[in-house]
Amino acid sequence: MTTIQDIADKMGVSKSTVSKALNDAPDISEALRKQVLETAVALGYTKLRRYKKPTKKVCIIIEKENMRYQEPHHFAYDILVGFRQMAEPAGFDVEIVPVDIKTQRSQHYDVFMLEHDYIGAFVVGFSLSDPWIQDFKISRTPAVLFDNYIVGNPSTAYVGIDNEEGMELAVSYLAGLGHRKIAYLSSSLGARVLQARHAAFLRSMHQHGLKTSPAAIGCSYYLSECMEKHLPRFLENGTTAIICSQDTLVNAALIQCQQLGYQVPDDVSIIGFDVLPIAAYTSPPLTTIKQDRIELGKSGFFALSSLLNGVSISTFLLHTQLIERKSTGNVPVA
Repeated sequence: MTTIQDIADKMGVSKSTVSKALNDAPDISEALRKQVLETAVALGYTKLRRYKKPTKKVCIIIEKENMRYQEPHHFAYDILVGFRQMAEPAGFDVEIVPVDIKTQRSQHYDVFMLEHDYIGAFVVGFSLSDPWIQDFKISRTPAVLFDNYIVGNPSTAYVGIDNEEGMELAVSYLAGLGHRKIAYLSSSLGARVLQARHAAFLRSMHQHGLKTSPAAIGCSYYLSECMEKHLPRFLENGTTAIICSQDTLVNAALIQCQQLGYQVPDDVSIIGFDVLPIAAYTSPPLTTIKQDRIELGKSGFFALSSLLNGVSISTFLLHTQLIERKSTGNVPVA
């Protein structure tokens, strides 16, 4: 186990200098403090190993450019609530920490955690292009990643839903209504969860003996491109049902279908994914695949607590549920 003396020996400074730097003493320069933190992390020194205070401080790190969380109708709001419902009664101080790519590029994850006295993190909203995704492959400070999976690092864990199960529920349900021409509409595949759902859609269609083609799949970063390019193509090709990778796409899809002269569900059925609060109030109300975000947050704390106690837990998947509303119906009669 790395000690403060080890860090001091490595840097050729006194033990007291290292201690001051780690505890933000005002007589230590910013440049020296940064050097001490980076050396400490390189030697494997973490807050978890030296933490002796009665208060345990963890954080929920949110990629603020990708994920909204401040209001009850935002996707991540309930995830944060679920995490805090478990963490705070267990004696943990929980801080919400929004970060962006600039923050991640300026400082490695372990250094950031050491500097701010966090012993572990629940990480939400990261895409595959976020710099800290690479850090998590070798980081030592416990991190539980929501909807992202890191192979081979015992200090990380993955919490999410069973996307295979969720997509199977959607495809099986539509097939049971007689649909054979089913399309898939998604935002950019820059996030692991969207890649997983895309792959699960293809597998589920194959398992049901249903054909897929590039013309029946549309993935774009921009919502406008999804609505103006992919959706009209689906409808022109005779698609009778559309699965959307996220509920955030669906309201726009419902409106666009109506503007193009198609009625939902009489002409085309639409299924969403996530069960955002808005799903119950769209016109018509949305059939969707539910992921229980409160339980996901609670599972995030369970996984982090396990890591903090030295118990590796690589994957924690929750079941999904089909919520049937009015946006789906039997295949139209030709």
